[in-house]
Amino acid sequence: MGKSARTVFKRTEKKYLVTAAQFERLCKAFQGKAKPDEYGAYTICNVYFDTDTNELIRHSIEKPVFKEKLRARSYGTPTAESRVFLEMKRKFKGEVYKRRVSMRYADLQAYLRTGTHAQTEKNRQIFAEIDYFFRFYHPEPKLYLAYDRVAFCGIEDETLRITFDRDIRYRETDLTLAAGDSGEKLLPDGIYVMEIKANGAMPIWLCDILDREGLFPTSFSKYGNIYKRLQQRGA
Repeated sequence: MGKSARTVFKRTEKKYLVTAAQFERLCKAFQGKAKPDEYGAYTICNVYFDTDTNELIRHSIEKPVFKEKLRARSYGTPTAESRVFLEMKRKFKGEVYKRRVSMRYADLQAYLRTGTHAQTEKNRQIFAEIDYFFRFYHPEPKLYLAYDRVAFCGIEDETLRITFDRDIRYRETDLTLAAGDSGEKLLPDGIYVMEIKANGAMPIWLCDILDREGLFPTSFSKYGNIYKRLQQRGA
């Protein structure tokens, strides 16, 4: 599946846990204000990278002023010719900055093995940052994480995005995007993670809908919660 060609994002992100019933009501309430995005429902697959001591995720769950992470992402299970993304995501004082490069899955595999890539003028700076990340942290694949997503975008402001993720699943083995999207579930059936991504203030109409549903932002990191679960099991 082809996705947005944007390679640099800056925005605020707020997360909420919603039930299946709330999801249905929210979808109805969005009518006339937000519309399903052009891709409909789809599966997002990720491989997260970390150091051998899990330095990045351990730092992240301490809620620091600044944190960063690196992941490989595909939309569905990729073949060698599928377009995939290598993404760096940083958060500083509540602002999220995401930078990513797109490439064939075969080229991503080659980059992870050898560190070589096909630069263009457009992606040169982002690749320079990713190269530095690898030199500094020496990260390795640590976790596979997938989920099924439905996304909406604002009608008046198309930079507003509202996403619903369900069936969040993960595994610690077969840490490649091409190995399918199976895994252990993180949340009970019928629970969605809703995320509101905005370039500025949230629109009043959306605030009113959230108030009616009694929804408040929560701190919820998919990778962070999985890491804590795995640590508890190993204790």
